[in-house]
Amino acid sequence: MTISQEDALYEFLENVAESFTVEDIIAFIRLLDSEKNDNLAAEIASFIDSRNIAFRLGNNRWVSRRACFEPIRFVISPTRLELLNGVLIPGHRCVPFANPVLLPQEYVFYRKLPPRGEGSAKFPESPIPVTTLEGPPEDFYPYYSIFGEEYAPQYVARDNPENESAFNGDPYEDPPEVSIHVLDMRNIYRETAFVPGDRFVVSTRNWKEGIFELERVGKDTWSQMDLYAWVEAAEAGFEDSFTLLGPGASTEEQIAYAYWYGGKRMRDIPAYALEDFLYEQTDRIETVAYGIETRFWFAGKEIPNSDGPGADQLLPDRTPLEDMLFQRGVPVSEYVIQSYVRDAFFRNDLDIPRIIERIVPSSCNIDEADWKHLGNYIADTLDEFKNTYSLFTDKAMGPIRQRVGELHTAVIDLTARLHGGGIDPSCLPKHTYVILSQIQGHAAGILEDLDTDEAPPETELEAMDNSLDSMIETYEDIKELIDEALDNFRQNNISMVKNRHTRSSACWRILQISLGGTDVWRRIVVPGSCCLEELHHTIQTIFDWKDSYNYQFSLDRTFQEDKNQNLDRHIRIGDLHEQGFTELLYEYGTHWTVKVMILSRQEEDAGEIRCVAGEGAAPPESIDGPLRYRKFLSALERGSDIAINTLGRNFDAEAFDLKRCNKHLASGLFLIKQGREPV
Repeated sequence: MTISQEDALYEFLENVAESFTVEDIIAFIRLLDSEKNDNLAAEIASFIDSRNIAFRLGNNRWVSRRACFEPIRFVISPTRLELLNGVLIPGHRCVPFANPVLLPQEYVFYRKLPPRGEGSAKFPESPIPVTTLEGPPEDFYPYYSIFGEEYAPQYVARDNPENESAFNGDPYEDPPEVSIHVLDMRNIYRETAFVPGDRFVVSTRNWKEGIFELERVGKDTWSQMDLYAWVEAAEAGFEDSFTLLGPGASTEEQIAYAYWYGGKRMRDIPAYALEDFLYEQTDRIETVAYGIETRFWFAGKEIPNSDGPGADQLLPDRTPLEDMLFQRGVPVSEYVIQSYVRDAFFRNDLDIPRIIERIVPSSCNIDEADWKHLGNYIADTLDEFKNTYSLFTDKAMGPIRQRVGELHTAVIDLTARLHGGGIDPSCLPKHTYVILSQIQGHAAGILEDLDTDEAPPETELEAMDNSLDSMIETYEDIKELIDEALDNFRQNNISMVKNRHTRSSACWRILQISLGGTDVWRRIVVPGSCCLEELHHTIQTIFDWKDSYNYQFSLDRTFQEDKNQNLDRHIRIGDLHEQGFTELLYEYGTHWTVKVMILSRQEEDAGEIRCVAGEGAAPPESIDGPLRYRKFLSALERGSDIAINTLGRNFDAEAFDLKRCNKHLASGLFLIKQGREPV
C-alpha cells in the first residue's frame, strides 16, 4: 500500500461502525487514491491482521474497534482521592473504549440525565466541566498504569506543556509537583449523594472523538453472582488474548482483544471497573516484565523470549528495499533510511558507502547486489534532498538525529553479531532480543519523526532527547549484561574442554528457572540424567531456600485443557526433553510456582551442575507468595520494622551473586550423583 492508501485505511476504520470486508475498504480507498495496485486486497488483509487493528469475524470480514466498542457500557469506580477532591481522573479508565490516538485530557464527558419527553436533547447543554488537580506525579501514576507502568510518566507529562517542561528539566528525577486535567465532579457527587463504593456506568457515545456519558450506580445495585460471572468472562477473554496473540504490541491491544474474546458478557454490565478487576479481583492475570516494557500475562508465568530481532515488527506492506533490509536483520522503513541521509547532510559527509555502513553494519553481511540497490536509493535521496536541506533549519534536530542514528546502528550491529556468532541464546540474559528489538523500534520511530524539514516544537525535541538518554542507558546496561554472559559462556566452554579429557561425554541440558510473579530467574546446566528430585534440591540451593515445604512437578499445560499431570520425582530431565516436553511447573508449598524451561541440549560434558546466569535476589520461602513479597519490598523502602526483620535491612531485590550461587552448588549442600550414563 502507498502512504495515502494506508492513511485512507485508518480513516475508514475510524469511521466504520459495522462489520466490513476488504472490498468495502478498497471502494473507500479508491475515492481518495486512484493509484492502481493489483495486490491491494491481499495487502489490506495482511495489514489488518498483522497489526491487530480490527477483529476478524472470518469469511474475509472484520469488525472495527469503533463498531465493537460503540455504544457499549463499562464501569469507572472513583477512588477516595477523587471523592475527597471532587474530581474524576479519566486517565486509563476509557481503554479500550476510545480511539487510542486520543490523550485522556481530550476525552469529553456528559452526565446522563433522567429520560425526558420525546424530542428532548440527547445530551445536557454542556459537558462536565474540566479543572486541574495538583500533586506529586507519583500520586497520579496509578491512574495511567493500564497504558503500561513504564508509560505512566509520559502520559502525565503530556497532559500540559508545563508538565512537559517540568519533566524535561531532569530526565532522571520526577518533578516535585505537576498538574493534570480532571473532571470537576463536585456538583454531581453532591446531587447524586455519591458515596465510596458507588460506581459510574459509562456509555461510549463516540469512540472516534472520545465522547462518553456517565450515570451513577449504587454500590449495592448489582449482585455478587452477576459480578462473578463478569470476572469469569474477563479472565477467559484475557487468557484467550494471551494464547492467541501472545504479548501483543501494547497493553491497549491486549485489553481490546480481551474484551473481544470475552464476548458480550464482558462488554456489558454488571461489571467491575477494569482497574479493579486487574489489580484486585483476579488472581489469574497480572502485570509482568516484557523486556523494557510491561504486559498483562498469566499470573505466575513469564512471557516467552522472542524468536529473534524484529520478530514483532513484521510489516505486511514492505517495499522491495524494506524487505531486503528486513532479511538482513534491519527492520526499518524507507523513512528511517531518509533520516540517515539527512544525518549525512548534517555531518557534511555524503559518502554513500559510509551512509550504508551506518544503516547496515558490516556484521549484517549485505551482498553486492543489495548494496548496489541500497546505494542507488541513497543516491536518489541525496539528489532529492540537496536542494531543500538547510543546515540552519536542521540545527535543532540534527544533533538528536545523529545520536539516535548512532544508537540504532549499534543495536543493529550487536543483534547481528549475537545471531551470527554461534552463541547459544540460552546463555544470554532473559529477553535479550526482546529488549534489543524494543530499543531498535523506539530509535527507528524517532528517526522517522525526524525525517522532516520542519523541526517539531522545542518541548517535543526535549522529550525526544530525554527519551534517547534513557534508551542509551538501557542499551549500555543490556550490553554490559551480554558481555558478562559471553564471558561466562567462554569460561564454561574452556571448562568443558578441560573436563572432556577426564570424564565421559554426556548430553547435558540448559534450564531456565523462573520464580513466578517476580523478576527472579536462574539459568543452570544439568546432566540429562538429573531426575526431578535432584532438580528440586538444585532449585532449593539456587534460591537459598531451606526445603521446608512439600513440592511437586507437573507439565506446564497452560494452553491445554488437561492442566494437572503430576510427574514422578524419579523421571529424568533428558527423558522428558526427548519426549518433546520443554516446560515444567515446580510448585513449592502453596504460594510459590517456579517455571522450568528446557532451553537446549549440549553434547559436551559440563563437568558439574552449575549456574551460568541469573537476576534478582530470591525472596525468603516463608513469605506467602509473590504478591506479599512485593508488598514487603514496598514496606522495606518505607523503613517498616516487619519488613526489615523479614528481609533484612540491607536486602537488595536486584542483587545476584553468580560466584556465590555456584559455590553453594559445589559445596555439597545437596547430593548429586556423578558418573551417570549419557541420556
